[in-house]
Amino acid sequence: MSFDARALSALDFPRIRQALAERSATSLGVERAQALEPSADGGRIARELNEVEDAMFGVSLSLGGIQDIRDLHGRAIEGRVLSGSDLLTAAYSLDGAMTVKRAIGANSRGPLREVAHGLADHSELVRRVLGALDRDGQVRDDASPRLRDLRKRIEPLRSRIREKLSATLERWADVLQENIVTIRRDRYVLPVQASRVGQVQGIIVDASATGQTYFVEPATVTPLNNELARLILDEEAEVRRILTELSGLLAADPDVPLTLSTIGTLDLIAAKARLARDWRLNRPEPVTDNAYDLREARHPLIEHPVPNDIRLGDIKLLLITGPNMGGKTATLKTLGLAVLMHQCGMYVAAASAKLPVVRDVLVDIGDEQSIEASLSTFASHLKHLRFVLRHAAPDTLVLIDELGSGTDPDEGAALSQALIEQLLGQNARGIITSHLSPLKQFALETPGLRNASMGFDLATLAPTYHLQVGQPGRSYALAIARRMGLPEDVLVRAETLLGPNAGLMERMLEGLEHERADLSEQLAAAVSARRDTETELARVRQERETLEQRRNEMLAEAAQKAETLYADAIERVRTLRARAQEDVARPRVMQELRDLRTAAQKARPAPPAPREERGDPIRVGSNVDVPAYNATGQVLELRGDDLVVQLGVMKVGVKRRDVRVKQEAKVKAPRVFVGTTKSTFQNELQLRGMGVEEAVEELRTAILEAHALKESPLRVVHGKGQGVLRRLLREYLKNDKRVESFHDAETNQGGHGVTIVNVKR
Repeated sequence: MSFDARALSALDFPRIRQALAERSATSLGVERAQALEPSADGGRIARELNEVEDAMFGVSLSLGGIQDIRDLHGRAIEGRVLSGSDLLTAAYSLDGAMTVKRAIGANSRGPLREVAHGLADHSELVRRVLGALDRDGQVRDDASPRLRDLRKRIEPLRSRIREKLSATLERWADVLQENIVTIRRDRYVLPVQASRVGQVQGIIVDASATGQTYFVEPATVTPLNNELARLILDEEAEVRRILTELSGLLAADPDVPLTLSTIGTLDLIAAKARLARDWRLNRPEPVTDNAYDLREARHPLIEHPVPNDIRLGDIKLLLITGPNMGGKTATLKTLGLAVLMHQCGMYVAAASAKLPVVRDVLVDIGDEQSIEASLSTFASHLKHLRFVLRHAAPDTLVLIDELGSGTDPDEGAALSQALIEQLLGQNARGIITSHLSPLKQFALETPGLRNASMGFDLATLAPTYHLQVGQPGRSYALAIARRMGLPEDVLVRAETLLGPNAGLMERMLEGLEHERADLSEQLAAAVSARRDTETELARVRQERETLEQRRNEMLAEAAQKAETLYADAIERVRTLRARAQEDVARPRVMQELRDLRTAAQKARPAPPAPREERGDPIRVGSNVDVPAYNATGQVLELRGDDLVVQLGVMKVGVKRRDVRVKQEAKVKAPRVFVGTTKSTFQNELQLRGMGVEEAVEELRTAILEAHALKESPLRVVHGKGQGVLRRLLREYLKNDKRVESFHDAETNQGGHGVTIVNVKR
């Protein structure tokens, strides 16, 4: 089913065709653009949109220079001999088509390759034509051996004739009109004075227009001229034979029509892509639920249009009301053109668009009264509305402009309401514009029908062209009349005639407009604030990432330095341990060890000042009183509001609210082994958290120093954990000859988490 031609005209679709034709590179493309029709085939529409996308972002279709050679091909089929220039035009066009096919094969994303299958291979024809003709369309000397031989004989013969005539000039000088050699009727002659022509021997070939000069062929060159004429005739016959042969090759190529048709298709696709770039169009998305959703849609044929959002779905019909020249009809046509362009495989004038595939666009737009057909404006509208009602369905788009106009307003409103009810009953989708106030109230109460209006600035008496969905339009008739300077008494009388109820709707709409304006300002302020907040958040995140990166770099640098220092210290300790094996050097070596540890202790950076504890004071390791058990213990785990507390040999679970943090007096820190002099020797070694190798090394060094200083016992704190470190440390103690014995600490002194080492004195 083809779309209603009257609807296409009413929606200005011919101007879209013309815009495509202007962007076509060939007459074949212009022809396709001017004949473009919307399609209701969803598969075809999707395929054509893919082809346009390929032309925009994949292949640059260059079709310049390709001409419509259908007439030349037809004449060749009829048996007519084409001129050299015509054959050259055909060859260049077919060669251009093959060049386009190669470009598509190299750059296409896929869709245009399917189209390019229609571009046939004409390489043999092109090779023969370009090999036989020069750029001017003349047959080349080497087009055939015979032609080459004839032309090689003609030029020397011409030279001989000119030489003979040049010699004759001197003998005939007194009878010549001019001392020149010229050609008349393809024969070389001399211009002789008419009064003295009887004095020369030769053949009169021609005469001047005045009769004062005869062009005479001297008898001495007549045989040569005859020979030249025969050669020229033979040359012309050979040239015609070659052109006939080439014309036959063109006629015998059956793929020429398909190639030309494909070129027209590709040119139309390229024109669609150029139009999409020029008009900033976007690809629409297809939907299957007969819903329309266009964001920032604009009329593509209006200069500097105002974009609007248009949605139809649950809202089946949109009723746009308001004053004239406000943009109602333009909005209606915006939707209609978007649908038509989509179904022609074109991009549409919207930031984004979701459109169904419709079977037809049903319109009643404009005044088509006809004196010849005795149709008034109202009768013309009724004729179109009858057609609309007959074909309206969910898969059609209904566009009705100025519904109910052209007749009595009350009767027009009643008829319009009945028509809208019928359209809703047929589940139709579309836009209706009107000036009738009763329809505004009807839209407020009818499901599927929604009021809308076009914005209007009363201060400037100018429309804003913004679509306001949900708000019926005001007529502004009295306000505009007052602004235009009509007498006040006339306006007061008009308001009296309207009565209080008549102006109620206008006053309600005015209030709604003020509220809408306030909400719009608040929304704009909120959007601006949110934008500022997002910008600030992005800046803070960037700063945090920069600081995090710098922190990681510093940590890596510090770790590298620590690794270097640790390696140096280990190497020095090993050297000192080796020297300590000698009893003679032991006191001096031990003194060096003590000095090394003292220097390391001084080089250690001061611990950071303790931060003030804030928030929850209970954490792992905190000592708490548990009144329910009348005991004090240490917090082992935090599980939300539940705590695991070690009470002696028991672990109990209690609520956070059932314990009290035990305030302990500050005590002196336990003595830690730091390798100082004998008077300050510390007999406790903290190994918790160390790796096995590091812990064993620390234990070996501590035992060596304790043995040298005759200090015993050592208290080695390694923690309980999984018991791995405890087991490996004790394996070492078993094999150290300086160790006399070892055992666990008392239960209240650490139990299995501490090993007491007795060092031999």
